[in-house]
Amino acid sequence: MQVSAAMTRDVHIANPEQTIRDAATTMAELDAGVVPVGENDRLVGMLTDRDIAVRAIAKGMGPDTKIGEVMSREVNYCFEDDDIDSVLGNFGDLQIRRLPVLNRDKRLVGVLSLGDVAVSATDGSAGPALAAISRPGGEHSQT
Repeated sequence: MQVSAAMTRDVHIANPEQTIRDAATTMAELDAGVVPVGENDRLVGMLTDRDIAVRAIAKGMGPDTKIGEVMSREVNYCFEDDDIDSVLGNFGDLQIRRLPVLNRDKRLVGVLSLGDVAVSATDGSAGPALAAISRPGGEHSQT
């Protein structure tokens, strides 16, 4: 199965100059834990609810802090025509639960989450990825 068959297509893109309050409001409205960040028609970062909690609030930053100050700038991504099994391997290797999805022109077309795969794939492929993602530590540990 290709990524395009499981990904979420309706994705809101934030601007790095917006505040984390704006981002948190958007996340609440969308019931999402992540917002892609774009500038000049390009993906420049990702902001998660965890980024807000650990990189902003825990360090004493207020709700008017700009997204660009706390977002993750190193963005891993996949393409809409990639095979889900290979992308799930990346989820485990990188210990992440979601990836922005780009078309071959490198334009954002969606987000693929582990939840999307769990709902769409009937072969149980999300289970091994979740086990790999959930191991302690890793490059994205913020402790």
